[in-house]
Amino acid sequence: MLRLACGQDSALDEIIGRHAPKLHNYLLRSLQNEEDAADLAQETFVRVYQNRAKFDADLKFSTWLSAIASNLVRTKFRHRSRHPELALDAENPQTGADFRETIPLDQPNPSESLQNTETADAVRRAVADLPEEVRTPLILSEYEELSHAEIGLILNCSAKAIETRLYRARKQLKSTLSRFLG
Repeated sequence: MLRLACGQDSALDEIIGRHAPKLHNYLLRSLQNEEDAADLAQETFVRVYQNRAKFDADLKFSTWLSAIASNLVRTKFRHRSRHPELALDAENPQTGADFRETIPLDQPNPSESLQNTETADAVRRAVADLPEEVRTPLILSEYEELSHAEIGLILNCSAKAIETRLYRARKQLKSTLSRFLG
């Protein structure tokens, strides 16, 4: 990042190569939409380039990158709440086929596979339905494996506040997902 800040624009390629996969995974978990995640990943790196001179070398780059991405996620959620989308078809976006026609043939136990899929979908929906204030720290902690202090830096609050938010998120998830927990 210091090379980029000093005018070596080619350093951006190295930054993207090193951080893009993890950033994309974070955005995908946050947004639950592949296209939005890809768009925001690109926008995040555009912001990194635009603000390269403002980078504080005393901060960890990945924390700064996550802060930029988290701000873009918040903006995206505000946009979604003002402009809701309605899916009008039941097509698989990857294959274009109707979901009812894409039953995998190599599954050893369809019932178990269905149950695992339903559980995973329920967890994804439950996380997506959490209030943003507790959802973002949960994703950064559980999926990105950041410390409470790092999350606090990203979200501009104390590590103790992050601990409280994570407690509330887990409590709400436990309640929402109680039927899947046993």
